[in-house]
Amino acid sequence: MVNVLKAKERSSKRRSRLRELREQGGIPAVVYGYRIENTPIVIDMGDFMRTMREVGRNGVINLELEGKKLNVILHEYQEDPIRKEVVHADFLAVDMSQEIEASVRVELSEDAEGVRDGGVLQQIMHEMAVTAKPDEIPEVIQVDISHLGVGETISVGEIRGNYSITINHEDAEPIATILAPRTEEENAEEAGETAASPETEDTTGTQE
Repeated sequence: MVNVLKAKERSSKRRSRLRELREQGGIPAVVYGYRIENTPIVIDMGDFMRTMREVGRNGVINLELEGKKLNVILHEYQEDPIRKEVVHADFLAVDMSQEIEASVRVELSEDAEGVRDGGVLQQIMHEMAVTAKPDEIPEVIQVDISHLGVGETISVGEIRGNYSITINHEDAEPIATILAPRTEEENAEEAGETAASPETEDTTGTQE
């Protein structure tokens, strides 16, 4: 799915000007890649947020820049840690006929049998590196773990055939596992170790 996002070139990189752009509801950004040199731009914060909600993290965006249209994806972004607002974005212009590499979020679907039996779910892989054409990159990779029992693991090789894209991981790499439930003795031992404070002996001597 391709959505349109309008952008304008910006000439000043001064920090005061960047702050002014943000106060006016803009996001300083950069676009580079296929058929375009590294170009500083500014986009509207509201338009950007709406576009990302519609296309997702890996979706293709039609960037309109001074009359020129580019197919881009959001490559990287910086976020204000307090306000949780995007303060800078990097867009990669892509050739829709050529494959690119991307990171895709891994999402576990369905409750695991082992969890219902008291086991503890541990997700080991949260993102997968994939290679695909820009408009074929999925928003998430869904992994069905409903069949996993206690002590069992699902690995990359078991889900590779579910996707036509290239997954850039070894088959043996684990995605998630179900750990055995902790015994009451283990819980008690850990609680005891946490509560106990080690005694220290003053070994400092005095010299006469």
